[in-house]
Amino acid sequence: MLDFLTSDLQKAEDHLRNEFAKLQVGRANPALVEGVMVSAYGSIQPLKNVASVSIMDAQTISIQPWDKTLIRDIDRAITEANLGLNPQNNGESIMIKIPTLTEERRKDLVKLAKKLSEEGKVVIRNIRADAMKKIKNAETSKEIGEDIAKGYETELQKKIDKEMEKIEEILVKKEVDIMKV
Repeated sequence: MLDFLTSDLQKAEDHLRNEFAKLQVGRANPALVEGVMVSAYGSIQPLKNVASVSIMDAQTISIQPWDKTLIRDIDRAITEANLGLNPQNNGESIMIKIPTLTEERRKDLVKLAKKLSEEGKVVIRNIRADAMKKIKNAETSKEIGEDIAKGYETELQKKIDKEMEKIEEILVKKEVDIMKV
């Protein structure tokens, strides 16, 4: 009955981890730019579909377009994404120096991380609500008895509580990572 639960909770957790990876913490990370949408060949697609994104050193991201004619489009897309990054186009590739973070910017990033984790918790609460509806419907349609329904509800709450703790742990780790100078 709760088979779908584990995969749905894992998807929510993975999404939060991906969003956290995009937060700029003063170190180069391909996730900062891989999802930037670039206009290429008449369609809009993620940067990682049109270029190779790599790390040159702790502060520098290198972007090598597979088709050099896209370099201006990539440059423009990164600038327009408002990531606080300043791409340097040398005609062959794009270099992005990651600026060191100020204390104020670190605090803003912590606020954003808290907001993202709260959104993750909302997703998990929605998953719980959907599961509770399935349990109630099964009980109402006499597919399962009241005792079995209560057992499912207890099991569901345990899994939800465990996932909420994981999200809190992920947030605490990210806060420490952001505030580390």
